[in-house]
Amino acid sequence: MTCSVAIVGAGPTAIYTLNALLALQPAPFELTIFEKQPFIGKGTPYRPGWNDPAMLSNIASIEIPPLATSLVAWLHAQSSERLADMHIDQAAIDDRTFYPRVVLGEFFSEQMQMLLEEAASQGVVVTVRTRCEVLDAVSGPDGMTLRVQPHRGECFETTFDHVILATGHQWPEQPEVSLGYFASPWPASEIEKIPATHVGIRGSSLTAIDAAVALAIAHGDFVEAEHGGITYVPAPGTEDFRMTMLSRKGLLPEADFYFPIPYEPLSICTAEAINELIDADDPLLLDRTFELFKRELAAADASYAQETRLASLNLEDFCEGYFSQRLATDPFEWARHNLAEAQRNYERHHVVAWRYAILRMHEVIEGIVPYLSDSDFLRFSRYLKTAFIDDYATVPHESILRMLALHEAGKLEVIAVGEDYQIDPHGVLSGALLTYGSTRFHFPVFIEATGQRVLSAKDFPFPSLREQGIVHDVDASTEHGPLRGIAIDDRFHPISSQIPADQLFCVSLPFILGRHPFVQGITSSHEIGQIVAAELVAALGRRCDTDEEVKELDER
Repeated sequence: MTCSVAIVGAGPTAIYTLNALLALQPAPFELTIFEKQPFIGKGTPYRPGWNDPAMLSNIASIEIPPLATSLVAWLHAQSSERLADMHIDQAAIDDRTFYPRVVLGEFFSEQMQMLLEEAASQGVVVTVRTRCEVLDAVSGPDGMTLRVQPHRGECFETTFDHVILATGHQWPEQPEVSLGYFASPWPASEIEKIPATHVGIRGSSLTAIDAAVALAIAHGDFVEAEHGGITYVPAPGTEDFRMTMLSRKGLLPEADFYFPIPYEPLSICTAEAINELIDADDPLLLDRTFELFKRELAAADASYAQETRLASLNLEDFCEGYFSQRLATDPFEWARHNLAEAQRNYERHHVVAWRYAILRMHEVIEGIVPYLSDSDFLRFSRYLKTAFIDDYATVPHESILRMLALHEAGKLEVIAVGEDYQIDPHGVLSGALLTYGSTRFHFPVFIEATGQRVLSAKDFPFPSLREQGIVHDVDASTEHGPLRGIAIDDRFHPISSQIPADQLFCVSLPFILGRHPFVQGITSSHEIGQIVAAELVAALGRRCDTDEEVKELDER
């Protein structure tokens, strides 16, 4: 009997899982892909309507793991008319350029179609069910039964041997959950309806920048200046339009910096060294890891180590020192100088060694997270994780230019609210009330834009898996322990004795962020896809072996 596989969700993680699976040339199987949207391959981060064409991705072609073709090669193959529709100058196509999110959506959609054709050529029976929402999943002795609601028609149930839940980000389809209060900045089409007023935005990273760009485009235009900069021209009648970003530290993200790709190998804080620490079951795992981190950083950039007195710093001190200069400087002034430095470094292909070392270490050090106590998990999240995210979550240079243009036009400010502040959407006619220190301020419109947060089992969209005890939270050592997502192993199987290990894979981002705090974007989709594909190929092989044994017994 042919084995059956279902993938729920058809975004980048599904694409890279299928790509890795076909590369391993498994035994023939039946594949069904369920996607709520009318198209496949784009996912939430890259689909039109959800994203404004002006919103930029923060991954360049050179960083996108290979599929049938690279983004740059795909762009070069497009007609001049299509490039014009995507507002791309053919002469300016480059493998380190950042393109709009919707452009990546077109690219990934076509890559998915090519993968489906390749699957069919390998003997895989493929069924694609768009406009179908999977409402529930139930584990049973015959496999995983999915309850599916098509856009038209009645609900139906169908059973599979293996299911991959790749449902991606979890955002409400209607972000305005109360008058003037938006739980997310997506879809951009809803944000762009906000009138010209004072808008508060919680966050100052790329998600908040997306919100600011969507609002700015709705109430004016970014215009390229002759000197290569950008100015913002407000539309007539938008005098009341302005935005305030609220950030704990009051900082903007830094500009994307130049570094070699693929990564150069680490010499001290290696995966092997981290695994040795984990295997030793040392209660000081976090601090031992931080010592490796410091040694790698000092070996990479001795001047930085000396300037920051790195050898004498503990975890908390390092985080404070990492941000100290920026905290003492106006965020827009810092952004202007940082952007100029990043542009010079790109022109010279100059690598800032300490930045590059931190960038290379974050994925290696992530491996300790499942083994940290609750107290050390909180220390890691507040200090080391914060520095890592700041280092890798840099943004396109054009995004910084836009923020500077909005500030110069008097349309954007960033304020530091610290740790002890409140945003209250209740008790006001619209928007939300900000309280920090002795300051109280009402925003007529307020947007939550801090990005995807970790979700717990109670938010899991398939209730029967919760009821069966298959999906549950990571156990916290105290009743009020930190939220650490659902319990999965290092192969993305839910940890449960109630289900065969290879029956279900959960790669839905919000629920695995506790174990994998740096799982973001295309490179993560690629890495997850390779792991899940290897597991699936092994499972398909076992099924074939079993079928052959049964066949031999029948023949006897």
